[in-house]
Amino acid sequence: MFAMKRQSLLLPATLVLALLVSAPAQAEIHQMPSQSGQSAFAAIQEIAGILEADPATDWGNVNVEGLRQHLIDMDNVTLHAQVKREPTPGGMKFIVSGDGLVKESVQRMIMAHAATMNGVGVWAFTGTETNSGAILTVAVPAADTERLAGLGFIGVMAEGMHHQTHHLMIARGDAHIHK
Repeated sequence: MFAMKRQSLLLPATLVLALLVSAPAQAEIHQMPSQSGQSAFAAIQEIAGILEADPATDWGNVNVEGLRQHLIDMDNVTLHAQVKREPTPGGMKFIVSGDGLVKESVQRMIMAHAATMNGVGVWAFTGTETNSGAILTVAVPAADTERLAGLGFIGVMAEGMHHQTHHLMIARGDAHIHK
C-alpha cells in the first residue's frame, strides 16, 4: 500500500517538475510577488527585516513572539468578535464580545486602544471590561458623528498610522504588550 501511495505522489511531482523545466523562456518570472501570503506573517517578516537591518537592534530585548501574540489578538478582534453598536449622546458605544481567547483579545485590545487614543485629537475613548468582552465608548464632536458611524468599531480601531510603530516597538521590546 505504501508503494502505491508513493507512486501516486511521484507522478504529480514528476509532472510539475517536467513542466517547470520545459517551460519556455518567455514564462520566466520577471517580478517576484511582494506579499508573503498571510498578513500576520507578512507583518512579522517586515519587522524582522527592519530589526535585522538596524545595527542598533538590542537582540537581548527583541520580542518577536510578543508581536505574534499581539497579531493574534488583532485577528481575533477583527475576524471573530461580535460587535453591537448603540448610539449615545455625542458618540457611539461598541459592545464587543466573544468566547474564550476572543474575549481575552477583545479586553486587551479595547482597553489598550482606549488608553492610547484618548486625548489624541478631539475624540474621547473609554474602555470598560465586561464578562463577555469589553465596551468601547467613543465621544465625538457633532461634526464627526457621521464619520464615526461610517467607520464603525473596526474602523475606529484601525484608524491612524500608529499600528506600524506600535508593532515595531513591541518587537524591539520597547512597548508593553497588552495584558
